[in-house]
Amino acid sequence: MDSPRGSPQPPRVPILPAYVHGYSAREAERLADQANTLAELLHSDTGFPSGARVLEVGCGVGAQTVIIAPANPGAHFTGIDLSEASLAEARRRAADAGLRNVEFRQADLLDLPFSDGSFDHVLVCFVLEHLPEPARALESLRRVLVPGGRVTVIEGDHGSALFHPDSLAARANIDGLVRAQGVHGGDANIGRRLQPLLAGAGYDDVRVSPRFVYADETRPSWVQGFTRLTFNAMVAGVREQVLTSDWMLPEAWDLGMADLERTAGPGGVFCYTFFKATATRPSL
Repeated sequence: MDSPRGSPQPPRVPILPAYVHGYSAREAERLADQANTLAELLHSDTGFPSGARVLEVGCGVGAQTVIIAPANPGAHFTGIDLSEASLAEARRRAADAGLRNVEFRQADLLDLPFSDGSFDHVLVCFVLEHLPEPARALESLRRVLVPGGRVTVIEGDHGSALFHPDSLAARANIDGLVRAQGVHGGDANIGRRLQPLLAGAGYDDVRVSPRFVYADETRPSWVQGFTRLTFNAMVAGVREQVLTSDWMLPEAWDLGMADLERTAGPGGVFCYTFFKATATRPSL
């Protein structure tokens, strides 16, 4: 029944999109492992001048925030996410880190509660891959940038995974993750699309830089931090979704995971490519 004309409307409650990795404590831990392992690779050149207003979109549990904000103490960060539970964890992490240049708000990036030109920079890290309309999201974000403001987008591309020993069973598990993300409207191979997405969304000066991960037994921190705790843990996390969808038999899945784990063992090698793009909102 419609509300009477002139009566107060109830606040709109954001509907969380289906996040293929879930919102468990283990997933929060995996995100922190991922952020810490990739900090230098992805953010060594992520810098903002003093006084810059930065919007971090889809900040989640603050895994990226607690790395970037301390490195840019003169900038002010606003982190947004749809999940209030994730934001509570982000606030806790920021408080534990003693951050004073960060605030968090619940908000939908397709319906941003900010006026035009509210931010000097927008940071989007591992968000577009989960959205059914990434181009629309980029257009929405362009509005809240000042003319000449910059956007930074970082995404992975599961199709770039190369490993030794190679294994069709392991590749089937990765394909299961890609398929599960696609069912939820996402694109786990979106990294390769960043240039055309940003250009099509009306940005200028689009530049994309591939960031290559290489892990073998001579780089044990990368084997542990990326191969085991980031990538393999991410694949393992969709086991139930894949099996309940009847895409694979349990024994086939377990074989694939065992083969993925071998890439982190003696003689194993794992390679992966992230893509970092920057672009500018056209000046008036």
